[in-house]
Amino acid sequence: MSKRSDIKGSDSAHIATYGLIYTEVLGWIDLGHAQGTDIRNLLRDIDSGERQGKEYYDVSYSQSMSEWVSNIKTGKFIKWRIKRGRTLLERRSIALAMMVSLTRKFEGLQASFPVSLVTDSGFSGEDLVSNLLGFYRVVSIPKPFGMLGVVSREKALKRWDHYGKIGGWKNESFRPLLFPDPDIFPNGRPYKGNLPNFMQTVRPWSDFRSGIVRIASADGSYIDKAKGGTLPYA
Repeated sequence: MSKRSDIKGSDSAHIATYGLIYTEVLGWIDLGHAQGTDIRNLLRDIDSGERQGKEYYDVSYSQSMSEWVSNIKTGKFIKWRIKRGRTLLERRSIALAMMVSLTRKFEGLQASFPVSLVTDSGFSGEDLVSNLLGFYRVVSIPKPFGMLGVVSREKALKRWDHYGKIGGWKNESFRPLLFPDPDIFPNGRPYKGNLPNFMQTVRPWSDFRSGIVRIASADGSYIDKAKGGTLPYA
């Protein structure tokens, strides 16, 4: 749950491992979500599976949260079975699909009762795009902030005070939610922006008919999805 006191400026973007910044390209970014540690670990597990020599290998991925004030800990996880022999691009595509799929499940959990009584984090405006930025910091550009137009802490605070806390603005897509500069557009309203090109180079895996990727069901068995489909950002 992001707070006003978490806000940092452009001088902290590259070095801080937590906190909140505002960027002209992606809107609010949670620097903790944008570290990409979960993606780094997930890709490491996929690479390890490829080296095992078995026809298939299993990979698990999880997301969790802790609300210390209310002593609530919760999370979600998924497990997929992957057929060995995947290219580097396919591995990244599968990892992205796992992140996209689980992020929506996890944010939905946070937005549901009773968790929503103690946190406004469910689909908070910065969460999904921050997760996606973390993915691309691992697979392509580790230091992207020079391209994202990070504003000063003073300007970020003005946006927070003008529009209210980011947790009050919900975004269920991976497209950025942008907040016009209130000094220039005092009557402006938040709107959906577009992802920069470097955050569109990998598409989430969508071939669930071939048997290459199988998803664990509730009882732990693996099934192919009944039909294919994309896992879009929007």
